[in-house]
Amino acid sequence: MKKTLYLMRHGQTLFNQRKKIQGFCDAPLTELGVKQAKIAGSYFKEHKISFDQAYSSTSERASDTLELITDRNYTRLKGLKEWNFGTFEGESEDLNPPLPYGDFFAAYGGEREIDFRNRLIETMENMMNQDNHEVVLAVSHGAACAQFARYWEKTSEIGKITGLKNCCILKFEYENGEFTLVNFINHDFESGIHIENTK
Repeated sequence: MKKTLYLMRHGQTLFNQRKKIQGFCDAPLTELGVKQAKIAGSYFKEHKISFDQAYSSTSERASDTLELITDRNYTRLKGLKEWNFGTFEGESEDLNPPLPYGDFFAAYGGEREIDFRNRLIETMENMMNQDNHEVVLAVSHGAACAQFARYWEKTSEIGKITGLKNCCILKFEYENGEFTLVNFINHDFESGIHIENTK
């Protein structure tokens, strides 16, 4: 049976605004971040999308975003957390190495890229394999969304994804143990218009 996962990035935080490295560490949503979450939430309302289940990373920025989108009960999962950047947490983004990061942060107490990716894949597979999980919302983070989408490029119907802005939405279909990216939604936060990229 085909299921649907809506994977979202959280709204803008104080560390996003101040260009600080933000993985396992956390910062509150800004006023703009709250507005972004509400605009993203309007996408689901306009399309009459309701969720059987909802999940967020255990980071407050993700759970706060989810609570602005839906008032349903939800579960917080450590497996949806952002990449652990070790001692680089909270430092200036200027210190980031060039992409791809690979295992750079593992030398500083962070996660290896493959461990980060496998954590996300295992977490989302376990979520979607449960009963009563036909339509699921999961609020996570920028690098987390990028890693997950990159892994499933082999099945994606809309090609490589770039520009994962705050509160972007990635729509995946899940069937027979495989995720397929079928839609990618960014938002124009000035006009409130949702920009969809489908096949």
